[in-house]
Amino acid sequence: MHRISVLGALRLGMLCLLWLTSAEAAWSQLPVRVPTPTNTKARSLLEKAQQQTKERDFIKAIETLNQLNEKFPSFGEAFLMKGSLLKAIGDNRGTLAAYREGLAKVSPDPSHSSEYQLLGDLALSYGDYQTALTAYQQLLKVAPKTQRNLAKSQRQLLTCEFALEAMKHPMGEAPVPLPAPLNSFKFQYFPALTADNRFLLFTGRPAASSGEDLYISRQNKDGSLGVPVPISPAINSSYNEGAGSISGDGKTLVFASCDRPKAIGNCDLYISRRTGNNWSPPVNLGIAVNSTEWDSQPSLSADGRTLYFTSTRRGGQGQEDIYVTTLQADGTWSPAQNLGTPVNTSGKDMAPFIHASGTTLYYVTDGLVGMGGLDVFRCEKTSANSWSPPRNLGFPLNTFENEASLFVTSDNQKGFCSRSRASEEPAAGQRLARERPVELFSFTVPAPVKARETSTYTQGRVFDANTKKPLKAEVKLYDLDTDVLTQFVTSDPEYGDYTVVLNEGHHYAMYAAADKYLLKSLSFDYSDQHSFNPLTLDIYLEPVRSGRSVVLNNLFFDTNKYELKPQSRTELNRLIEFLQQYRDVQIEVSGYTDNVGTPEANIQLSQRRAQSVVEYLSGHGISTTRLRSKGYGEGHPLAANDTEAHRQLNRRIELHIL
Repeated sequence: MHRISVLGALRLGMLCLLWLTSAEAAWSQLPVRVPTPTNTKARSLLEKAQQQTKERDFIKAIETLNQLNEKFPSFGEAFLMKGSLLKAIGDNRGTLAAYREGLAKVSPDPSHSSEYQLLGDLALSYGDYQTALTAYQQLLKVAPKTQRNLAKSQRQLLTCEFALEAMKHPMGEAPVPLPAPLNSFKFQYFPALTADNRFLLFTGRPAASSGEDLYISRQNKDGSLGVPVPISPAINSSYNEGAGSISGDGKTLVFASCDRPKAIGNCDLYISRRTGNNWSPPVNLGIAVNSTEWDSQPSLSADGRTLYFTSTRRGGQGQEDIYVTTLQADGTWSPAQNLGTPVNTSGKDMAPFIHASGTTLYYVTDGLVGMGGLDVFRCEKTSANSWSPPRNLGFPLNTFENEASLFVTSDNQKGFCSRSRASEEPAAGQRLARERPVELFSFTVPAPVKARETSTYTQGRVFDANTKKPLKAEVKLYDLDTDVLTQFVTSDPEYGDYTVVLNEGHHYAMYAAADKYLLKSLSFDYSDQHSFNPLTLDIYLEPVRSGRSVVLNNLFFDTNKYELKPQSRTELNRLIEFLQQYRDVQIEVSGYTDNVGTPEANIQLSQRRAQSVVEYLSGHGISTTRLRSKGYGEGHPLAANDTEAHRQLNRRIELHIL
């Protein structure tokens, strides 16, 4: 199995380094000096065990030492000798018990430094933090400064202190396995959902297979998840398809695959796009993204235009680092950039997940103090290229085992992860990382774990206003306070469907545009919104023809004023782009009001507002010969002026094609 599974999803306990110890190593690691007991019976049992060990008959030697331990329980060195033999045959829990009891019975001494270190490492690998803490404290007291791995033990001591404190203050409830029909494979990991939670993507591997494939589970009408099915024969192949990520609208897939023909490294990232119900043949993301090393564990932003992933390429901060690349205007991906500090460390930094809001990153690392091994951390985006210091998500999301990956839904309500069942204990000599089943889990997201911004979505279909046929259109979302493009998706050419993610606390302008169609302008104000539910919104686009018009919904004026407010620049700049695209088009900017005030005042106000728009356009390079303004006052209302909501509809600026 390649690194996608071993380091990303399966639990690599520190015991993996211990189980296959040779007989020679076991003998060499017996206590340096085993004092000869004065009691004849004890001495006889010890000599018998030593002879059996020399003859490589470890099982009988352990049986003899059990007799010695039972009859002479204060003889600590005999427990340590038994611990070494148990370690040799892969009985790690037995080793832990023997070393814990033996070291409690001997005097602290530098000659026992290696035993203290082994006890600490074993106890930590099983989550016995108090035993590990005591062992490391004893080690640091007696060990010579030349002791091997002393710095590591000092770090493990901090891990024990952190873990014991974290377990006193758990954050939320422990994750629970997803019910049937999920978890039908022996191994399943890297869960990811679309923004509307309708599709769950994950990597699965049957017990009898060494190959991984991608699977999709669709949400049923009652909210449960359906039977997983292979994502597509265009994606899954005879090669290995590992960790995958899907965009918020479910139309873009990036996944890792290993050993494919013409690959750049041993594992590369590939992209596929869905049209209707069909996925396109995967395409290697190329040398701007992939390296000659290992590249995997992708995480797409909600609009599928920013990609985070893990790589072992040279030039990073540690063994594995997290990188980012963005889809550029010409359709190519930018050269991947290392996220740098404080995200990446000198250790393993892996399995990134960017929340649908785009402002919170979750990932696993062993380069920061945590519960042991790989822990899940979160950090927040503070600027275009900067992140806040990572924060450990605490217990029970983090445990003594290596955590894999984490996914939090767009609404911050539910989380998903993968892990081994703690009750799965391998037989002596088994390799834990390759034998223990891995399952998908879910949990309710506690407040400290939630992304900084909660997200919802609007989805619907784009149609031709005349023929009512679905259209392929570009749907762009801008933050009106910053005029920054935050999302850019394309509606499906067969069905016209689109999904756009919206973040709480923002005022957005959304634009739908297709070739030879008028720009459609929509507004979403969630800057002070109590209700933040998903929206279903179909969009009808008018052809660019004489006599057609569209309301410009993101032009803002103070009451009874005609000066454009700063938030209007997003709409005005999109209007400039439209006029630059259709250079033969002439327009009238038409102003309208409600019926509050005198008709004369309303005519004057609407004319001045329309003229303000024309002046902005002409001041930014649009020829005045193409522009006309006219105020219609309270004429041509869109609704009766009987409520404030209706009056707001009537207060508007329209774009008319002449």
